Amino acid sequence: MLATGVRDILPDVPGLAEHWGKSVLHCPYCHGYEVAGGPLGVLATGPMAVHQAQLIADWGDVTLFANGVFEPDAEQMLALERRSVRFEPGGVAELEKDGSGGLIVNLEDGRKAGIKALFTAPRNTMASPLAEQLGCTFTEGFLGPVITVDDRQQTTVPGVYAAGDAARSMHNIAFAVSSGAFAGVCAHQSLVFD
Repeated sequence: MLATGVRDILPDVPGLAEHWGKSVLHCPYCHGYEVAGGPLGVLATGPMAVHQAQLIADWGDVTLFANGVFEPDAEQMLALERRSVRFEPGGVAELEKDGSGGLIVNLEDGRKAGIKALFTAPRNTMASPLAEQLGCTFTEGFLGPVITVDDRQQTTVPGVYAAGDAARSMHNIAFAVSSGAFAGVCAHQSLVFD
């Protein structure tokens, strides 16, 4: 049973790592309600940031900070406008505390933006080489590779099961626990009935 998790590769923005998991967050479904009702930001790591900004707009007034990572096309800009998401093309120089639990986004041109929280979608990598060493196949997920599993959480290597963030594109504690419980059931049944 592999439940090795993933390692986040955070955007290289000074101050971001110090706030990761506090006021810099990854999942609107895990954290949106906690920071709802105020200015929020999304730091782009790629074109999927448009999708993330559209979702987060249900929890506050959102600015998408492109940080020089990408330029939205006309269709993406229209989608942002429909959700009242502001687009900031400039680079982010640094993040700092604002004294009230929020953040100040310092832009490279000297402007500043105060936000309650910043969402970003870091790339992921496997936290352990074990799945690769066992010969498991990987699928490219939204944020990086995930261990390929079937509908019973078995990997491409017979008798090896995987669960949690290492075997799922959408990372969330509830999903990880659920897939872990199911993988355990399936692994046990394979020992009894196969």
